[in-house]
Amino acid sequence: MPTESTSTGTRPSLLTRARARHPAAWRELVDLYTPLVAHWIRRCGLDPSDTADCIQDVFAAVAMSLESYQATGTSGGFRAWLWTITRNKVRDLIRRKRRHPRPRGGSTAWQQLNEIPDESVVPNDEPTDSAHLDELIGRGLEQIRSEFEPRSWQAFWRTAVDGIPDAIASQELGMTPAAVRQHRSRILRRLREQLGDVQ
Repeated sequence: MPTESTSTGTRPSLLTRARARHPAAWRELVDLYTPLVAHWIRRCGLDPSDTADCIQDVFAAVAMSLESYQATGTSGGFRAWLWTITRNKVRDLIRRKRRHPRPRGGSTAWQQLNEIPDESVVPNDEPTDSAHLDELIGRGLEQIRSEFEPRSWQAFWRTAVDGIPDAIASQELGMTPAAVRQHRSRILRRLREQLGDVQ
């Protein structure tokens, strides 16, 4: 069983590993963010087929420009960068569809042309609601869970997720309140690394 020492600096961050072209890191990054990117694209009015194409365009752009991303150290920094790429790819796809509409002739063709979203429906601000943000955090936590001892994870979960005071968690788990805070802090830092907000 891996110990928490793997999360305290000996394991490079997800983005560092993805930049180094580690296939497992790239899969983790795509698994972590694809549902959120798909949600954003659907919120912009694209149909399922165009959504799938746009997701591929987004991650191709991420792969090409990941070197240029610089973590700001703030929560959501990578997500904001990813939203900017997604927004631009959605706008590119809408422009392409407007310039080169597929169907020709008839009322069906007219209806399909009218279903192409207008660029103005693409929001400037990231359209992430709390449910989708919670899902992202949940996926991130599942990806890092095996890196920590069960007691460390319990200390984190009881205080950060269940919201009980450190003193009560320390009594339940037979550790000092300072140890509870330390475990929570390490796991939260590792989560921020996994989400791309710390390198």
